[in-house]
Amino acid sequence: MSALSTQTASNGSTSMAPTFLLVSMPGLSVVPSWWTIPLIILYLLSALGNGTILWIIAMEPTLHRPMYFFLFLLSVSDVGLATALMPTLLGLALANVQVVSASACLFQMFFVHVFSVMESSVLLMMALDRALAICRPLHSPALLTNGFISKIGLAIAFRCLGLHLPLPFLLAHMPYCRPQVLTHSYCLHPDVTRLACPGAWGAVYSLFVVLSAMELDPLLIFLSYGIIGKVLQGLGSNEERWKAGQTCAAHLSAVLLFYVPMILLALIDHLRLPIPQPAHTLLSYVHFLLPPLLNPILYSVKMKEIRERILKRLQPMMVGCAQ
Repeated sequence: MSALSTQTASNGSTSMAPTFLLVSMPGLSVVPSWWTIPLIILYLLSALGNGTILWIIAMEPTLHRPMYFFLFLLSVSDVGLATALMPTLLGLALANVQVVSASACLFQMFFVHVFSVMESSVLLMMALDRALAICRPLHSPALLTNGFISKIGLAIAFRCLGLHLPLPFLLAHMPYCRPQVLTHSYCLHPDVTRLACPGAWGAVYSLFVVLSAMELDPLLIFLSYGIIGKVLQGLGSNEERWKAGQTCAAHLSAVLLFYVPMILLALIDHLRLPIPQPAHTLLSYVHFLLPPLLNPILYSVKMKEIRERILKRLQPMMVGCAQ
């Protein structure tokens, strides 16, 4: 999509300028910055961890089940999200490149939000899967067939692409009343729509996207866990409650890791809390960059089958290296 030149309209608004200005990284005084090495290591570890999960699930027929299909999609979204963020983050760390073209900004914005909504959708499906497995254990296998899970995967893809495909085109043709200075180190559509003139259709649609995905999903997830908690209270022994609760531990950790920073950021922006810009920027990094790094670790540690399959695949390599 080509960037549009700035043109002054009769009402004082302008069309989208050719560039956006990003927020620099906290403590960035010289380039290349000390941020460079941590960012590269974080990305490589995220790619390695999620790549291992993808490889194990793809290679092990015993893991071709609903829970692991959702875990597969979660790893895809984590790798995609980290990859979409890296161009502007590394540009800032290596050369303090704060200016990004409008077309590159819209391109990054599209993929960041597609993979974010994909992750949110998968976390929701995993919560519903856990609720069904605990509340209706006898009915769960009959309902969650491979055909039904494939349809859920297609629905997630349609939701991600269908919601976000119109946004770059709407934002590119909106009237803008404020300077194109963003509040993050990457492009996000709420950040761009904040610069639009009041009443612009792109801003209205952007709000609809946020409400229909990033606010509805956590509400349904926590509702699912409320139902799970009620069922666990009715179980006979503490051992049964502990065993059933452990099946949700990794997923609940992933949910909190993804949503808590997002909710804090939303509250800070909505209430206009006077926190320093570096703290705001670091919290946004935690929201986007920590889940891709920690999710593979959480699931490898908490899920016995994943851990055992990884060790089983790595054992011949370790023996070969030792000889």
